Amino acid sequence: MDPVQTTTTTVGNLVDYTVETLTTIDEAGRILPLLAEGWTVSADGRQYTFKLHPGVRFHDGSPFDAKAVKWNFDRLIDPAVRVPIRAAYPIEKTDVVDPLTVRITLKHPYAAFLGALSSTTSGLLSPASAVAPGNDYKNYVHIVGTGPYTLAERRKGESLTFARYPAYWGRPTSYESVVVRIVPEAATRESLLLAGQVDLIILPPLADVPALQRNPALKVLLAPSDRTIFVAINTRKPLLSDRRVRQALNYAVDKAAIVKNVLFGAADPMDAPMASTLFGYCRTGAYAHDPTRAKTLLAQAGITPGTRLQLLHPTGRYVQDKEAAQAIAGYLREVGLVVELQTMDWPSYVATISTPAERNTTQLHFLGWAPPFLDASQQALQFLSTYAPPGGLATSFYANPEVDRLILAAEQELSPDRRRSLYCEASKQVWEDAPWVFLWVQRFPIVYSAKVTDVGSLPNEKFAAVHARPAR
Repeated sequence: MDPVQTTTTTVGNLVDYTVETLTTIDEAGRILPLLAEGWTVSADGRQYTFKLHPGVRFHDGSPFDAKAVKWNFDRLIDPAVRVPIRAAYPIEKTDVVDPLTVRITLKHPYAAFLGALSSTTSGLLSPASAVAPGNDYKNYVHIVGTGPYTLAERRKGESLTFARYPAYWGRPTSYESVVVRIVPEAATRESLLLAGQVDLIILPPLADVPALQRNPALKVLLAPSDRTIFVAINTRKPLLSDRRVRQALNYAVDKAAIVKNVLFGAADPMDAPMASTLFGYCRTGAYAHDPTRAKTLLAQAGITPGTRLQLLHPTGRYVQDKEAAQAIAGYLREVGLVVELQTMDWPSYVATISTPAERNTTQLHFLGWAPPFLDASQQALQFLSTYAPPGGLATSFYANPEVDRLILAAEQELSPDRRRSLYCEASKQVWEDAPWVFLWVQRFPIVYSAKVTDVGSLPNEKFAAVHARPAR
């Protein structure tokens, strides 16, 4: 629950009930003020000066002020603290200008910074709570923020209970408490909703969505999201280092058929290395299902029928992940490859794919990513540059100096048009190099009781229910 350590939108969605950020986004993806009333940016794009909301207090009664903001950003860039997406925050220093004004200086211009500040990773905690029982500077268990709810109870692996904070500075909430139950099985979540034991679920069994849509007691959102699903290809392995082999894998898999028959239409085949909701997206291409071409490319690369590959995948982490992996393996077998499927629990899976290249034994692994803010910056840097484990997330170990150059140039470019062009150039090269089997952009199914209203979604794969209220 420590904001700086979050890597999933699911956890971030829960942290957001109690912890807030300087900026936020609305359902259209626009960046808006939250704990900051407003800001100015220096001409060189390196200094951001924020005016803070007056009269805001943390849940422990301590003041939210510039000193608290500085403490949080100093912690975020501290190498002693684990911050998986620290690369999104190229902060040089944070200065207190006055009690309600803070200035953040970046190491270099970074046009995505305001978006990064809307991410849960930059959520602002009470510095005083660092010494609260169970907490320490490096790891918060009992988070204390400024949000509309406090974290009242946490039962590990079972539930979280949030209690309304009566002195909240912002828009009042309708419910005294919100209980979030942790239920990994999609069918069980659905049963709880149908029995009236919960009011909202995410990610129901996709095969059941049409029936849920017909149920007058329920509301269904098939929300757009920024989550791309792909098969990462370990480009360091001799068998997979040839671009023709990786392209062949893309031509072998019928993504449209899997979307239709396995995902029941709740996704869209990828046409770029990122979702269309991200700034910097441009339609790049398509690997149509073409098994004949796949076989030709494999033969040209010297890959003979019967060559063995291993596809590693989690179960229950992504929508229909096990079923999708089985379908992908089937298509690869049709072009002459012998594919072994291997399943792991999520912690073991992450540890395996995150092993540094020289010790990494994976060949193919099924993976998804929903960038925490709507800019190509984070996904491009973390997954498509040479920012590989253990420091980064580029588990394909893909390395193209020209792509690195384009991504780094886009990171520091202030002109929106030029940034978009740079990311588009990088996308085209990545698409050609095929470090992934480009699969689909997942939609985000949310189902809730018709007795509840004002439930929505955010385009970074979060449900928006903090201000939900009883339907009249």
